[in-house]
Amino acid sequence: MRPWRWLVAVLVATWLLPAAARATDRDGRIRLWHAWRGEEEAALAELLESWDGPTVEVLAVPYDALSSKLGSAIPFGEGPDIFVDSHERLGEYHRRELVADVGDAFEDGAYVGEAVDAVTIDGARFGVPLSMKSLALYVNDDLVAVVPGDLEGIAALAETLPEGVVALAYEANNAYAHAAILHACGGRLLNDDDSFGFVGPAAETSIDVVLDLLDAGVVPREADGALVTNLFRSGKAAFAMSGPWLAADLATPEGDAVRYHVEPLPLLARTRGRLQPLLTVESAMLSPSGAARPEVRRFAAFLASSAAAARRAERARAVTARTDTPSADPIVRAFAAQGRAAVPMSTRPAMRAAWEPANKALRKILRGDAPVTEALVEAEHRFAMVMRPPPPARSPTILLVVIGGALMFGAVVLVQRARTRAFREQVRRSIPAWLWVAHAVFVVGVLVVLPLLVGTATSLFGGPPGDVHYVGAANFVDILTARGGPLLASGSFWLTLLVTVLWTVVNVALHVGLGLAFGILLARPVLRMRAMYRVLLIIPWAVPNYVTALAWKGMFHRQFGAVTGATMALGDWLGVTIEPIAWFSRFSTAFTANVATNAWLGFPFMMVVTVAALGSVPKDVLEAAEVDGASRWQRFRHVTLPMIGPSLVPAVMLGAIWTFNMFNVVFLVSGGDPDGTTDILVSEAYRWAFTRDAQYGYAAAYAVLIFVLLSGITRGLDRIGAAAKAKVGP
Repeated sequence: MRPWRWLVAVLVATWLLPAAARATDRDGRIRLWHAWRGEEEAALAELLESWDGPTVEVLAVPYDALSSKLGSAIPFGEGPDIFVDSHERLGEYHRRELVADVGDAFEDGAYVGEAVDAVTIDGARFGVPLSMKSLALYVNDDLVAVVPGDLEGIAALAETLPEGVVALAYEANNAYAHAAILHACGGRLLNDDDSFGFVGPAAETSIDVVLDLLDAGVVPREADGALVTNLFRSGKAAFAMSGPWLAADLATPEGDAVRYHVEPLPLLARTRGRLQPLLTVESAMLSPSGAARPEVRRFAAFLASSAAAARRAERARAVTARTDTPSADPIVRAFAAQGRAAVPMSTRPAMRAAWEPANKALRKILRGDAPVTEALVEAEHRFAMVMRPPPPARSPTILLVVIGGALMFGAVVLVQRARTRAFREQVRRSIPAWLWVAHAVFVVGVLVVLPLLVGTATSLFGGPPGDVHYVGAANFVDILTARGGPLLASGSFWLTLLVTVLWTVVNVALHVGLGLAFGILLARPVLRMRAMYRVLLIIPWAVPNYVTALAWKGMFHRQFGAVTGATMALGDWLGVTIEPIAWFSRFSTAFTANVATNAWLGFPFMMVVTVAALGSVPKDVLEAAEVDGASRWQRFRHVTLPMIGPSLVPAVMLGAIWTFNMFNVVFLVSGGDPDGTTDILVSEAYRWAFTRDAQYGYAAAYAVLIFVLLSGITRGLDRIGAAAKAKVGP
């Protein structure tokens, strides 16, 4: 087949395949997206076997990614017909027109009032309630004979417990878990007028309660979900405040890992209020296209039916939102009772913006980095910055004039060249070559150039999804001026840029240094078992970086981490007392933890490149230098290093780009702590896109600036490589 026919075939296939895929989607199938895992996913599979309607295509999406994938798919008709998600996202989905009224899929009078309120917006039902989730109190029956009626009583039990056992395990530095104590003190995370509620006397009282628990050793410090599970599962916690997911983690083929039961949360004697956790209602929501199909609405009703609720309760211990499906399981009954006394999470979009400042303030206070009032006021200010109205709409006339002028100038230049016979002859001769590479040009244009253009265009718009308007360069001005605040304040572009540059320089230096050291060592012919050492040293690079990041985060835990254990063991051996280090409470230690993790991940690549480069160094040159009396260090410095330098420069360039954008390590190890000072540019852009009211234009402006910076870095390293190559010679 001739080249032009190949080009036509590629273009036709590119146009027909999406149309064929959409036609296949219209053959009556139902597309379902969900974020269930474990027993909940298994219960769904069992329910689908009993479904007597059209075929259901199921896609499991991670919970953190579900919202963004829905927003990028449904508006283009490529998303699900029905999806299962938590009700607190419903306000955002409604604003972006990602959901529709479920209509006759909702069975009136079948659901508890809290669940009905959770899926109702302006009198319309935008979800079919499936299950309710909230925190409750897990009690270890082997450690507790009588359950105290208040939190202070639980704290008093700490003195009677065996050594190494904590009284209460829960995520004290997480605003979601802290909300139960906040509600008992009369406070709220978000007020009814969408103002930040985690500030004022009630919030300060709730934090005082937690500080007292931490100081008394009642609650473990810096606990996350995995630590809570491990402590209670291993019998190292008398009580745990967690959700139904903990019950699933405690289950084993031989039975539960520990004898326990579940009760509603206790009172807080200090305020005479009961701990009230936040209530989340998982619901089946319909996209606009799905809501228009009767079979999709029937399938939603099937998922919320009494039989389906009973199956989920039996298999996954899910607390049903129905009133006519009581469970005999005492765990499920306890969570159902707690759900009726919980506070439904707000569906308003402002709720998403409240989490990050609340979590940051809570962590700062509990680590002793800031006074209570100061940290809460700062959190309120951050919330106000995120919720600040977008820049006003501006006329795109100037931009259109510039683009039109550039296109006109290009057209004039092209016409002038086309009038010359030499240019026409050159084009005629190059047509066969262009036909052969046209498919590559097309693919690169679609996968690389087009996203860059779309991202650049997005950076010129502002406002949340559903209310986007053209703002020109306002996003760039806000970023570069730190939104009118101090240029080096926490979270500002310039401070984040300095941290990113420091992060890149330190990591690349360690990668190159360690890679050279191990590469030279492995290149020695006298070293035995070199092949085994190479395999062992390349393992850190082979393991997915998010797995390694999570493992290192656990190692740096203040109370139970391996690094803490090693330092304390070293202190015992030396006869000195070494206090546990709160690694993520200071910039220096948090930055060190991030660098240690990334150095472990990055040096194998440089080691492999070094070993390959050393193999190309002529032995006769080294032997000649040795004959001339050069020492080992002189041979390395003046012969080996200059000859392998041109091979290392591209690797250093790649390493710098990877490190500059190493999102996983920063996000998973330190999470930007303390107070966002260890965030780098890419993690800051992520937060603006996905945790701060979905300000995609602002995040896109960050991405454009990152691209410009990386382009400059790449150009500089390229010149360094060219200079090194010229110095060595051909």
